[in-house]
Amino acid sequence: MKTLRRLLPLLLVVALLGAAGWWFTRPKPVAVVVHEVGRGLVEATLSNTRAGEIEACQRTKMATIVGGRIDYLGVKEGDRVEAGQVLMRLWHGDLDARLAINQAQRATARQRVQEACTVADNAEREAARQAQLVKRGFVSASAEEKARTEACARRAACDTARADVATAQAQLTATETERQRLVLVAPFAGTVAKISGELGEISIPSPPGVPTPPAIDLIDDSCLYVKAPMDEIDAPKIRPGQPVRITLEAMAGTVFEGRVKRVAPYITAVEKQARTVEVDVDFARPDEARGMLVGYSADVEIVLDTRPDVLRVPTAALREGQRVLVEQNGVLVERSLRTGLSNWEQTEVVEGLQAGERIVTSLERTGVAPGARVSVESVTR
Repeated sequence: MKTLRRLLPLLLVVALLGAAGWWFTRPKPVAVVVHEVGRGLVEATLSNTRAGEIEACQRTKMATIVGGRIDYLGVKEGDRVEAGQVLMRLWHGDLDARLAINQAQRATARQRVQEACTVADNAEREAARQAQLVKRGFVSASAEEKARTEACARRAACDTARADVATAQAQLTATETERQRLVLVAPFAGTVAKISGELGEISIPSPPGVPTPPAIDLIDDSCLYVKAPMDEIDAPKIRPGQPVRITLEAMAGTVFEGRVKRVAPYITAVEKQARTVEVDVDFARPDEARGMLVGYSADVEIVLDTRPDVLRVPTAALREGQRVLVEQNGVLVERSLRTGLSNWEQTEVVEGLQAGERIVTSLERTGVAPGARVSVESVTR
């Protein structure tokens, strides 16, 4: 007993030293950010794989059918033009001369018609008179035959003259058509975006398979839409009429409502890029698009489905296998979930959590694992 009494203080000191060592060497709690589970809106959405852009409903890159020297340039870049307005014309002095010749030929042919048809009318009247005289016995039958033959010949000459007028008119029309090959006329009202060439320069149309800049690039900026590439995997989910949210880098912070207008019937394959399908999106309120520039980069988010009031968690809080880490009395407990709709931000929880429970969102921090002791740094809702 004396020995035990002597050892007791020593044992007590050893125990205290051991407790102190454990206290000072124990793992420190990991500071974590937690999110309090609540209810709210969850949407299933799709986003474009690469930046889309603003397009004009009507845009034409115009060039003359044949080449030549620019003789008239009636617009400047940025000008507003009306449908039917002449924008550019190449030199066509030779065609003007040919047109004058065609007009003169047509006038001459018309004079010949008047002359030949007048003679034909007289010959027919003479043939009729000769027929009456034959009946009365005043002239021979051969005289009547000669008059009738002459009338037929004169009528044929009249018809030939009329045909010559039609030929002259056709030649005139052909020359006028050839002149139109040298003229650019606005097919719709719009804005001149780009002009390639100056007054006096030679304008050459693009040879087959060799793209060259258009002489005039005309856009109708009164009607705009968004064209965006979507991953081919998502193509079967996209339908015309689905709601869309549109954002522009040039107008950060503003979200425009839209609707899917068209899904391209083919897949676009660009070298070293993902295979995509082009989707056209109309602005729900076209007036909001006024003033936007064609070519603005744009992003779209297509809404596939919506759940307005469901239990949800941040998608970034999900671990592999649809698991989350729940903070319970300073310790992390792993929980498996059954989930529903999801997007990049929120995921619907069908089973596995209750409102008010707190889950870890700072999964990237060292030491965050099931069973870890934690201290709550901040709470989000």
